Amino acid sequence: MVAAVLFASFAVLLLIGAPIAVCLGISSVASMLVLGAGRPIDSVLGTIPQLVSAATSKTVLLAIPFFILGGNIMDKSGISAKLIRLAETCVGHFRGGVAMVCVIVACFFAAISGSGPATVAALGLILIPALIKTGYKPAFSAALMAAAGAIGVIIPPSITFVVYGSISDTSIGDLFISGVVPGLLMGLTLILVTLILGRKSDLIKMPKATWKERWTAFKDAFWGLLMPVIILGGIYGGYFTPTEAAAVSAVYGLFVGVVIYRTIKWKNFVKILIDTAVTTSTVMFITAAATLFAYVLTRARLDVAISNLLIDIAGGNTIIFLLIVNVVLLIAGCFLDSTSALYIFTPLFIPVAQQLGIDLVHFGTIMIVNLAIGLYTPPVGVNLYVACGIGGVDLKEISKAAIPLIIASLVVLLLVTYIPQLSLFMLGG
Repeated sequence: MVAAVLFASFAVLLLIGAPIAVCLGISSVASMLVLGAGRPIDSVLGTIPQLVSAATSKTVLLAIPFFILGGNIMDKSGISAKLIRLAETCVGHFRGGVAMVCVIVACFFAAISGSGPATVAALGLILIPALIKTGYKPAFSAALMAAAGAIGVIIPPSITFVVYGSISDTSIGDLFISGVVPGLLMGLTLILVTLILGRKSDLIKMPKATWKERWTAFKDAFWGLLMPVIILGGIYGGYFTPTEAAAVSAVYGLFVGVVIYRTIKWKNFVKILIDTAVTTSTVMFITAAATLFAYVLTRARLDVAISNLLIDIAGGNTIIFLLIVNVVLLIAGCFLDSTSALYIFTPLFIPVAQQLGIDLVHFGTIMIVNLAIGLYTPPVGVNLYVACGIGGVDLKEISKAAIPLIIASLVVLLLVTYIPQLSLFMLGG
């Protein structure tokens, strides 16, 4: 009965277009009332404030607003244009060079923003028109930007890794470093696809930059390139924790924007704080609602039933279990945002993964790569909608153009899934 109420109400709300946090929250509260039938309502729902407070007051989650703030500051300081200029001077003269610039800059900017949609929004305004100008179709230009922006949730620092680490009690520092190779591999694969498809188009090459121009572009972008070095170097050098690194990134970004580039004024900073607060509140609202959903699963012992079902289906076979995980997450990624999906599925998958001896850092990387692909998978890929708005194309066109990029990304997913060393070798695994 509880399972029927929980999943049916969630599905109905999702189908009518309710925000995902509302879907999770209302379905959870309705299920709690069914669980507590016969008891006073205040005693049944009295645990909600405690659950929400416990879920949103974890110290590790402080990294989220600070990383968002640091990314917003670096974005508004103009670093995106400087990174694009640097990439253009290095590879822009190659055939399909602008597409390479798109992916390369997305990888760099991902290490600053830590967010897929933020990467698309910051870079798309410049790169999508540039791709169209050099000969790529508008739909493919927007699709490539959407796919490249998804690298933002894989390459550290990643907000999604912070969420997974807080749920699974896994080292966020280890998770960060496990995402480096998969993220770069994803970027390389996207570049190969664009080069192959670009051979069929009459693409315009950019003039080859001189070494002086490259040096000037590097100096302009240097302070932005230094940000991920400081964050990751500080974490792995033992100077600060990932949460402290997030605060350092915000302070460093403010220093660069105000003192070095001098592009951040007081009026800009107020808007940056408002944008950061809005984004953070959205994430935390989803976190709170997803926590209630997970609580109902636990109270009704649905998590145990689902985990046992997964064990029975997999039959103790790791390959089959990971295949099931990939299929489930790829489907879920089409409809759920990353935070919601992690809170729903991580508690279900982790017990089985532990029983099968799967490293939780490796497993987290598999989940994050899955959800990254979901960002540009129709019908609800967030990156697709952002890119559609910037590129002026409709969802049908961009979805069709994204197919080869999705297929290439699935190849990367399979490699990351079944070759753990891709995620773990930098950790000595």
